[in-house]
Amino acid sequence: MRMLDAYDVRHMFGLCGDTTLPLYDALHRLDHSITHFLTRDERHAAYMADAYARVTGKPGVCEGPSGGGATYILPGLVEANDSSVPIMSITTDVATTSRGKYPLTELDQVALMRPLTKWNTSLDNAARLPAAVRQAFRALTTGRPGAVHLALPFDTQKAPVDDAEIYADPRHASFPADRTAPEEDAIRAAADALSGAKSALAICGGGPVLAGAEQALQQLAEMLELPIATTVSGQGSIAETHPLAVGVVGSNGGVDATRDVVDASDVVLFIGCRAGSVTTERWRSPAPGKTIIHIDSDPMVLGANYKTDVAVCADANLALEALVEECANRQMLPQNGTNRASEAWERKLADFGPLAASRERPIRPESVMQSLMDVLPEDAVICADPGTPCPYFSAHYRWRKPGRHFITNRAHGALGYSLAASMGAQVGRPDAKVLAVMGDGSFGFSCGEFETLVRYNIPITAVVFSNATYGWIKAGQDSGFGKRYYNVDFGRTDHAAVARAFGVKSWTVEDPEQLTAVLREAVAHNGPSLVDVISQPLHEAAAPVSEWVA
Repeated sequence: MRMLDAYDVRHMFGLCGDTTLPLYDALHRLDHSITHFLTRDERHAAYMADAYARVTGKPGVCEGPSGGGATYILPGLVEANDSSVPIMSITTDVATTSRGKYPLTELDQVALMRPLTKWNTSLDNAARLPAAVRQAFRALTTGRPGAVHLALPFDTQKAPVDDAEIYADPRHASFPADRTAPEEDAIRAAADALSGAKSALAICGGGPVLAGAEQALQQLAEMLELPIATTVSGQGSIAETHPLAVGVVGSNGGVDATRDVVDASDVVLFIGCRAGSVTTERWRSPAPGKTIIHIDSDPMVLGANYKTDVAVCADANLALEALVEECANRQMLPQNGTNRASEAWERKLADFGPLAASRERPIRPESVMQSLMDVLPEDAVICADPGTPCPYFSAHYRWRKPGRHFITNRAHGALGYSLAASMGAQVGRPDAKVLAVMGDGSFGFSCGEFETLVRYNIPITAVVFSNATYGWIKAGQDSGFGKRYYNVDFGRTDHAAVARAFGVKSWTVEDPEQLTAVLREAVAHNGPSLVDVISQPLHEAAAPVSEWVA
């Protein structure tokens, strides 16, 4: 606890267990500045730590007990690690003296966590604890950020530690730390490629937002009149109301209009983006053969999916600042980005407008997007689950400010993420209005955390798309398997009644005429609130997912 305090940890999320008794006793006894949030399961503690890290720029910390606690916390670790988000998971464990004697909850935690984390260890010797915590924070915050794991055996928790060893390295209290600067030759080569382009395009993944590169990116865009597209994780790299913003590209949230911008480009600049299957529609857009410039802090990403003409291994912010400086000293051709972005948005809005204005029942998801844009402040934070909400927010919700305002779990897409993530985001950014948006499948994964929400009186508004189906899978069966629907539907739940039973102010909306007024009232409520929207299922909708449209 003293080491975490020294690293400026102010909030942690977790769940108690038998092996955690010494740790909780330390939390109770010691003079520290850490607020601990008790969750209803360990998975959600990790999701809270994840979103907390995303909005604060500081590592998130979660904890849980041995056995089932260690296995429950895994989904949050793998999501954060593969999303380059630094969270520290502390799981307590059986005593080292009990190993191999079949004690309750024994398992090999280090072996379990090894493939899912950037770094992990078991602190079998208390004397190693301060050095191990420092090593953990170095791993969390440097290079490509990720998840780390510390196992604390029961007897280690009670053993003495030398006071002189308890100190922190302040460089690693936030991320990214110890940033890698680009090589000058690589920056010159990138500028050379851009100087010969006539219709270049930048596609930003999560890297620019993680690195705080929004200002440098905007400078480069305006200097070259370079259009900026993003992945789902890259939303916030640039305000989507900026004249050079194209919006999201790819199979989840991309549409014909944005795909055409990618396909018409002669040079593609990937920034903090892995160029994975969703972003590139299974590596078809951009098509192979274009000139590729790739900036990423992870050398393993560079050249992994495309023949790369220029690879820049560096922090996104440092690389973009260097590229701005290099281009400022050259005569660079404008890339006509304003017209290309404007045309894309005009086409998107022409398709979106009639659907958003529809008064059909069940309520169209586009109507929910429009109502939320009407009632939410521009600095709101929205945490969305990967089912029904994600493609609609990615395609249609137009973010008016750069920075971290949209959070969704794009690495592995587990249901039940958004409610816990919204709590972590609200703790980390207490002055913002935070929403949790989910389908009813995700509601079933996470509804126990409404008790946590009420217990701490966290003023989040939850919005549920209620259509009584695992919509993403049913839409896949609809488009690719001859409408042979099998085991994807379930009974309708009165989500408002369930939330109300926990003490959440709740509404159910079936009439689209009432939608905006109810959402406005829920957002203004001074406490937890929920709006259950009886909505159109994905397989009947005009969802912006290219494989279904095709």
